[in-house]
Amino acid sequence: MASKIKEIDIIILSFAQTDELKQVTRNCLTSLMASEDPELIKFNIIVVESQKDLKPFQYEYGQTVYPDQPFGYNRYMNIGIAMTSAPYICLCNNDLLFHPQWATEILKPFNTYWNVSSASPMCTIHHTKIGMEPNIGLLQGYRERVEVSGWCLFFKRSMLHVTGHLDENFIFRHASHDYTHLLSALNLVHVLVTSSLVDHLDHTTLNKQEPERFNELMWKQDIYYEKKWGYRLGRKWEAIN
Repeated sequence: MASKIKEIDIIILSFAQTDELKQVTRNCLTSLMASEDPELIKFNIIVVESQKDLKPFQYEYGQTVYPDQPFGYNRYMNIGIAMTSAPYICLCNNDLLFHPQWATEILKPFNTYWNVSSASPMCTIHHTKIGMEPNIGLLQGYRERVEVSGWCLFFKRSMLHVTGHLDENFIFRHASHDYTHLLSALNLVHVLVTSSLVDHLDHTTLNKQEPERFNELMWKQDIYYEKKWGYRLGRKWEAIN
């Protein structure tokens, strides 16, 4: 009997300010579509594009949307999530390159362990620099850029019934920190799947931003992050007289 096709909703954020950055998104999509047998795994792809003057341009392989709302990493991811309905969701940066059978491998722990809610693939660029190698099993934990690859978050849609939607107060920096702290606080199991390989080219779009915009996306997020998580993580606040 033929296996039932597994469906995965892929949400990719893109900001094609230049032809070079547009090609980054195209390369991501090309590697994604080449990574799996379409008769076994179906990707439902939503590209949320921030470069509004590209409209009505559509990237190949999926649907491209141009939100009216101002950019927010979690806000735009929530838009993509709301447009889809598959049992698995994968939130992706656009500067990713997918290795063959990454999705086949990342699905395995979900099929084996009932309590796995979330997973990340391994990056052969980043993780090898911190002493990891591919195919060393599942690594459970909540450390950012260790077990949690914030550039590629894969989870059961049903998990959102517990966590709620992504917190849209985070427009970029700390978005993945918020995600991992929430999983930890709710005892939702997250694993790094070291047999699932997706490479992250790291800040390809962010590094193209002007200093003022860079600061807005990065350092100005610290205040809200500390307000939400500082006390919960043991950094106790004291009133100033």
